[in-house]
Amino acid sequence: MLRRRWRLAAVFCAVCGIGGLVHYFVTPRMYQATTTIQIDRRTLSLSTGGDTPWVENWYNLEFYPTQYNLLQSRGLAERVVTDLRLYEDPAFNPAWASWRTSGKRRGGTPDLDAAQLGGLGMRVLGGLEIAPIKNTQLVAINYRSSSPELAARIANGVADSFIDWGIEDRTTSAGKASSFLGKQIESLKQQIEDKEKSLQAYSRRSDIVSIDPATNPTLQQLQALNKDYMAAVSARIEKEAAYNQAINAPPETTADSISGGLVSQQRHDLLVMEQEYNSKRSLYKPDMPAMVELLNKIADAKKHMQGLIDETVAQGRRSARTEFETAKRQEAALQAELNRAREETMRMGSAAVQYNNLSMEVDTQRQQLDSFLKRQSETEVTARLQATRESNVRVVDRALVPGTPFAPSMRRDLGMALGLGLFLGIGCIFLLEYLDRSVKTAEEAERVLGLPVLAVIPDVLDRGAPNYRYAYGHGGRRKGKLPRRSKPKGKDKRTPEELKEIELLPQTKPRHAVSEAYRSLRTALLLSSAQQLRVIALTSANSGEGKTATAANLAVVMAQLGRQVLLIDADLRKPRLHKVFNLSNREGLVHCLTGGDPLEKLIQPTGVNGLFILPSGTIPPNPSELLASERMRELLEVAQRRFDLVIVDTPPLLAVTDASVIGAMVDGVVFCLYAGRVQRGEAVASCDRLRVSGARVLGTVLNRYLAGKGNDGKHYYYYYQYQTYGESDERTSGSSSSAA
Repeated sequence: MLRRRWRLAAVFCAVCGIGGLVHYFVTPRMYQATTTIQIDRRTLSLSTGGDTPWVENWYNLEFYPTQYNLLQSRGLAERVVTDLRLYEDPAFNPAWASWRTSGKRRGGTPDLDAAQLGGLGMRVLGGLEIAPIKNTQLVAINYRSSSPELAARIANGVADSFIDWGIEDRTTSAGKASSFLGKQIESLKQQIEDKEKSLQAYSRRSDIVSIDPATNPTLQQLQALNKDYMAAVSARIEKEAAYNQAINAPPETTADSISGGLVSQQRHDLLVMEQEYNSKRSLYKPDMPAMVELLNKIADAKKHMQGLIDETVAQGRRSARTEFETAKRQEAALQAELNRAREETMRMGSAAVQYNNLSMEVDTQRQQLDSFLKRQSETEVTARLQATRESNVRVVDRALVPGTPFAPSMRRDLGMALGLGLFLGIGCIFLLEYLDRSVKTAEEAERVLGLPVLAVIPDVLDRGAPNYRYAYGHGGRRKGKLPRRSKPKGKDKRTPEELKEIELLPQTKPRHAVSEAYRSLRTALLLSSAQQLRVIALTSANSGEGKTATAANLAVVMAQLGRQVLLIDADLRKPRLHKVFNLSNREGLVHCLTGGDPLEKLIQPTGVNGLFILPSGTIPPNPSELLASERMRELLEVAQRRFDLVIVDTPPLLAVTDASVIGAMVDGVVFCLYAGRVQRGEAVASCDRLRVSGARVLGTVLNRYLAGKGNDGKHYYYYYQYQTYGESDERTSGSSSSAA
């Protein structure tokens, strides 16, 4: 894409580059002076004392943004104008010189009103730039002006005015704060004295000694009862769970846990006797005295174990129920006592609450008084330290008079202009490519049509390749003229008779790159189907896309394999094959379809061995009906029995329906595309017509491909290899011929 339209990007770069140079030469010279200051969060003085001074360095995230905005405020700019008397500087305020000359202003200092001062302040802000240095407390104050001395003066003046402004503001704030705190302290002292008298009087009336739980018996009793009640509730829940488990658990499990393993022991003894009985059954009869006695022992053991289980389970359940009932009664007693203690506490609550409120008010006011006293002390210290003009802002580097201009910069202007031109050029290229809906490359053809590209036929002249042109138009061939798109490099010394056209180029120049491209088309067709192709039709979307030249050259390369090839000109509206082979067109396909002579009498031999042509004949009034007739189908059947391959040249698809009719009769259709001219919509519509008619589309051929300007690097590489290889062979053969 960029290779094809690089000149457009170059034009944009050249125009923008010229504009950048013009901007550089017409822009007045500007100088920049820089003053660097350091801004600390607080003044480094005794007033910073505190329990956690490091916290103040982080909690206020708005501090530095506020300082940066103050440095760019109109109030500071007006202060700079007043402090430096910039209204008298002709370099800053040229109008002042005219005022003095005309006598409109008297005295050394003009009586500036608010509007004039604001305008001068905005002029200061116009050249001011505040640039915080990342990850530091440093700030660069940059000022630009056409006068280097004025730039350094204003940069330093902004830093000095900012420091003075902060000192005056803190001094004024400290004085106001000290006066306010003095009044508040006196008021708080009087309020605390009144509250303490009220608290003592209420304590005597309510007989309240203390409301502290550590010394109040009622509160201590309530806390103890609450703790005992919670323990009783937990015990009741635990006993209730044990009782439910004793009722719902299996009797044997309950009895075994209560008896301490006695039931398990008896079960073991019973198991031993049963095993002994089972072992003796194989030796003795069941009615023998020893067996009967052993069986009775087993029965007695089972009865005794069952009785033990029943007695143990009943005893365990009674015990669990007794413990559960005891826990419930204890819980109820503690709950009643707790309710009584709560009522007593609530009776004391109203008096205690009032007393507590008064006490809290006194404590709060005392804490506020202590805070005010501390702030007053710090404020007084700060006010005394202001006389030393201590500030949290200090100048690190003062501005010097710049010796070289800051702007304009030829490198910056030219670089930005070229970058802008490159951006606009590439953007315009992409826009043109987006608006260009033509099929230009093989990959694009495969993506749009979903068909394989059988061959790419180049349309360039390079490295001394023979001149050729496409003669697809309808105005006849231009003898002895070079193609407009393919002018040779250097001076062409060949005569007009030596200039070859692309038709029949595989016969006249078999080693040319175009000839190799047609041979690759031949190979692709031979390998495109498992079945042998006997009849092939070539068509295109519009006229002039190379279908006739492709049909002629394909027939030539097929005949060069030693096959018998018949080339039929089925374009009954604008036939051209007879002109390509310089044959007569008086009789041909039309006479055969209208019941005239048979096929064998109408075909004509060409100058290529094995290649025969059936021209179109006289142009009929009804070409579509003739091509759709049954005689056309019979003609193709006869031709494929007589010849190894039949190639049919058809009209364009979008103009007429002839190609769709013929496509349903042949073994396959090759669709020709004019690279860079045929539109995607036209190509898709043409392929859809072929598919609807039932034709089998073998693939596409991309004609007139500009390899040097295209964006298909793969096919350009193949073309270059074909051309250089063919050229070297042609030169070698030419040298041998000359020597001979």
